[in-house]
Amino acid sequence: MKTCKSVMKKAVTTSARDNSEISGDNIMEGGKENNTKLATGEFVEIDGSVMEGGGQILRMAVGLSALLAKPIRICNIRAGRASPGLKAQHLTGLTLVRDLAGGRLDGGEFGSVEITFRPGQLRCGQFSADTRTAGAVCLLAQVAVPCTLFAPSLVSLNLRGGTNAQMAPQIDEYTEIFLPNISKFGFEFEFEVVRKGFFPKGGGEVNFFLKPVKQLKPITMTDPGVVESIYGWSFAAGNLPLRVADQLTSAAKQHILTADIPALRGVPVNIETYKEDSGSAPHSGSGIVLVAKTSTGCILGGSALGAPRISPEETGMKAAEELLEAVECGGCVDKYIQDQMIIFMALAAGSSTLVTGPVTLHTETAIHIAEKLTKARFKIDNCPENNRAWVITCQGVGLVNHHL
Repeated sequence: MKTCKSVMKKAVTTSARDNSEISGDNIMEGGKENNTKLATGEFVEIDGSVMEGGGQILRMAVGLSALLAKPIRICNIRAGRASPGLKAQHLTGLTLVRDLAGGRLDGGEFGSVEITFRPGQLRCGQFSADTRTAGAVCLLAQVAVPCTLFAPSLVSLNLRGGTNAQMAPQIDEYTEIFLPNISKFGFEFEFEVVRKGFFPKGGGEVNFFLKPVKQLKPITMTDPGVVESIYGWSFAAGNLPLRVADQLTSAAKQHILTADIPALRGVPVNIETYKEDSGSAPHSGSGIVLVAKTSTGCILGGSALGAPRISPEETGMKAAEELLEAVECGGCVDKYIQDQMIIFMALAAGSSTLVTGPVTLHTETAIHIAEKLTKARFKIDNCPENNRAWVITCQGVGLVNHHL
């Protein structure tokens, strides 16, 4: 299987693989009934308003419910938000996991502040999900990918919505930073960016192809190493001229090269700049994703999306500043990957250790949900080698895929 490194960053319109290679025959759409046996037992109660109090609690709790065959009830969903309850993106993610797990979802309605989910058995095959808005496809992938790794056979996901959306990873960030980091737990993947979609119209489409595993391997990521290269991509699409992407690149590169960070002196900075083809990105949008790769294989990132009232120069500097922050913290992952590692650490077979920058509220929330639904136990300590970093250790439960 090819990894993400072999896939071009521009959206492509050709198929990455023939669907006949997927060894399942389930083509599931949200809302369809299933006849699988449902998990029994009492509901585990989850308060959706605690700590981070947002969609992360939904995504992680429902994913673990499906994986561990534990019924859950989530109340007070997004209670602290200006507009509480389920939005289109959350509903789409919930129904996707329901289909992957052959489960029963009650309360899955727009604006609902309470749901119950009783999972069935994880399935293989082809699954699709469409937010019908600019809702982030990367957040759909976040909830679905852990489930696919314990399916009976290969799973393909066709996800539609916003590929580059605010308050969520951009698709290039997801495929070039997130997936390579979590694949260190020992799994393979392919992806295909069919079309990019931006706020407010959405319309993006991405395919993921995932091969299940018997067990996830624990990780030891304790040495950030030294930065050997910085690279990235900046783009303009739709009615925006290539000049916008050039300005993003120039500002980001200048900010990195003039930063007073000894660890980055002499490090090459290469940012690919391009105009998206109208067929693969028909609507207007711009953005930049930066990656720093270290001598020990750590992958850190920074990104930013263009916005009408923000100049391209400001956007480019914002992405550069995120990357510089990640480098200076001395962690093995950046702050946006940190919390995403937790579910995989909890499920892995053995003890995992991760050195990271300051622990975020999202990470604390992820640990809270993981410990509530699994027997995994986490510990957070100061990093003895770096007073700016922290060490997260976890004794994983060693979940076994009994289908393999």
